[in-house]
Amino acid sequence: MKWTDSQRIAEELYDKFPDVDPKTIRFTDLMQWVIELEDFDDEPSRCGEKILEAIQLAWIEEAE
Repeated sequence: MKWTDSQRIAEELYDKFPDVDPKTIRFTDLMQWVIELEDFDDEPSRCGEKILEAIQLAWIEEAE
């Protein structure tokens, strides 16, 4: 997965952290959790606030 795979990343995070409310997560934690996903393979430097917002929004939708 790359940073642009926001929907797939959100699905993986939802499965890995089912008890976490994605509306309350800090972007620093979100970035670290994405980097630690087993299938994630992208440079941390390619991440930005807009990417994290897209992942968070997709995760919120997945959780609802």
